[in-house]
Amino acid sequence: MFDATSAAAYGSILDDIRAQGLFKQERSLGSPQGPRVSIDGREYLNLCTNDYLGLAAHPEVIAAARDALDADGFGMASVRFISGTHEQHRAIEHELTSWLGTEDTILFPSCFDANGGVFETLLDAEDAVISDELNHASIIDGVRLSKAQRYRYRNRDMPDLNAQLTEASAAGARRTLVVTDGVFSMDGYLAPLEDLCEVAEGHGAMVMVDDSHAAGILGATGAGTPELFGVRDRVDLISGTLGKALGGASGGYVSGRGPLIELLRQRARPYLFSNAVPPMVVAGSRAAIAIARAGVDARAALAANAARFRGLMTDAGFDLLPGEHPIVPVMIPDAEEAVAMAARLGELGVYVRAFAYPVVPMGKARLRVQLSAAHTLDDMVFAAEQFSAARAG
Repeated sequence: MFDATSAAAYGSILDDIRAQGLFKQERSLGSPQGPRVSIDGREYLNLCTNDYLGLAAHPEVIAAARDALDADGFGMASVRFISGTHEQHRAIEHELTSWLGTEDTILFPSCFDANGGVFETLLDAEDAVISDELNHASIIDGVRLSKAQRYRYRNRDMPDLNAQLTEASAAGARRTLVVTDGVFSMDGYLAPLEDLCEVAEGHGAMVMVDDSHAAGILGATGAGTPELFGVRDRVDLISGTLGKALGGASGGYVSGRGPLIELLRQRARPYLFSNAVPPMVVAGSRAAIAIARAGVDARAALAANAARFRGLMTDAGFDLLPGEHPIVPVMIPDAEEAVAMAARLGELGVYVRAFAYPVVPMGKARLRVQLSAAHTLDDMVFAAEQFSAARAG
């Protein structure tokens, strides 16, 4: 039972989290998600949203969701294989398949669930999974659920990937799956997919990419890193989310080879035992996907914002991790100072969050800025000015 001893023990854990400066304080938005948000009655420039294309409050997305709410109800009250599959689900799966250039797609309640269902379903004790060391927590947890042999290679290090593949082969792995984030969320770095596919193919290994921070914003049609690097026909599985650039609501997916997707439909536990995504959410996401596919101007605006912010911050003497993605890490190695600077920026009307160990390596604390196509170039000037003011303060 939960008694005074239990309360003291868990209280001690929480105290330790606070002492390390890792206690997460949630703040409640009093407005729609967007480039500027209201928190406690005050407006902030929002630099920590995954709403890369500004679609979370787009009128066409909201209208599509509202129409579906009226036509299809609030929720399905069932899992997909019983009575939870709606025409909206089939439609978005077909649309994602067409957009991503794959054979089939399966919709999950979230990308965390999608990644949680892949490895246990597709791999067993005779197989091996080889994962980039900086992959998302959902991949790490999904791999842990699998009985497959587990290997890890240094971030984006192709010689080390080759070495791990060689070791897995020597250990007798029947099938091998290499898995990587398309964009690494704490750094904004892109996985070198062309080289990765070449290394994997040299060992007969399958390739999976989690493209959550790329879908909608990278590639000629926004289809993500496989499109950007010209390897769509060489990637076997793509997982992603509808909860970032594609409307920002909920839902994740796995898209790829037909037999793999069908097996996930038959055996992936997060799919089989979770309520279906509400049709109104799917309808809004479908509208967002249509906008994203045609969103050349929005992607150009997003790239321009990222370039402008990077240039202004570099000129002001800030240490940024290099890159072109709208994730722009502003490095402040001391964790306490990073947290303090985020607080000072809040006082100046800029909402941004600090990240420190264990989310990032020790001594690599940062403010992770995330930009949107809905921001303006003037917003970038204001942001850089407030960063300089916060540093001086």
